[in-house]
Amino acid sequence: MDQPKTIGALVIAVAQDLGIDVAYLPGLTMRRVADLHPGQAKTDARDAFIIAETARTMAHTLRGITVTEENIAELSMLCGFDDDLAAQITQARNRLRGFLTQIHPALERVLGPRLGHPAVVALLTRYSSPARLRTAGRAHVRVLLKKHAPRLAEKLTEEIFTALSEQTVTVAGTSAAEKIIGRLADQLSQLATQRAEIEAEILTVVDAHPLTQVLTSMPGVGVRTAARILTEVVGKDFATAGHLASYAGIAPVTRRSGTSIRGESPSGGATRS
Repeated sequence: MDQPKTIGALVIAVAQDLGIDVAYLPGLTMRRVADLHPGQAKTDARDAFIIAETARTMAHTLRGITVTEENIAELSMLCGFDDDLAAQITQARNRLRGFLTQIHPALERVLGPRLGHPAVVALLTRYSSPARLRTAGRAHVRVLLKKHAPRLAEKLTEEIFTALSEQTVTVAGTSAAEKIIGRLADQLSQLATQRAEIEAEILTVVDAHPLTQVLTSMPGVGVRTAARILTEVVGKDFATAGHLASYAGIAPVTRRSGTSIRGESPSGGATRS
């Protein structure tokens, strides 16, 4: 197999149910082996031949796939969806900052870096333009901010109205941007809520796994990192701890050429495969 997930998941499940040993060829390895074969075409038939030929002649390049635990399969899907949400949040924030920069750069300098804070998102959902913020006034803005950020409200309110005073002209397209900014802010709020819900579900699955206590005892390893380690490692067959270290990219690789080049560097295995 060269696709152990998505399109290959059903095939692997059927093969394992029949007692067939299953292994997969990592994408980077497959592309490097493809360079050794004649031709440059990229077709399914050629790829299938290369995978089969590699499995026949260089079995050491394959990675065994064991029966996937149900909670790891669930965790993998949840983490994948969490990645999608994170990408959408980043995209929405960038678009929101772009619109703010276009119509009022000074306001963007104040609010843009704080778009990860729910108080700022709530503010832009309610007052989606410089004109609306001015009309609302300091008191209403301060009250809204205090609901989500009591300590930040006073300072942020003053910064907002100082920024508003720096621009007296209205940029063309501001009225259209106002509608979009409000929608983007509302979208950000919904995405943040979904991501918090997914994180809670990930936490439930991670807590149920027997390796969690060992993983989270390591400095710097939290719920999300533990989830990533579990989905990346469990289900793959590593002959020794050294193989796992190499896959994780933490095993040193010796680089030596005559007397001029000597040294060791991380393998970077997982990052390349």
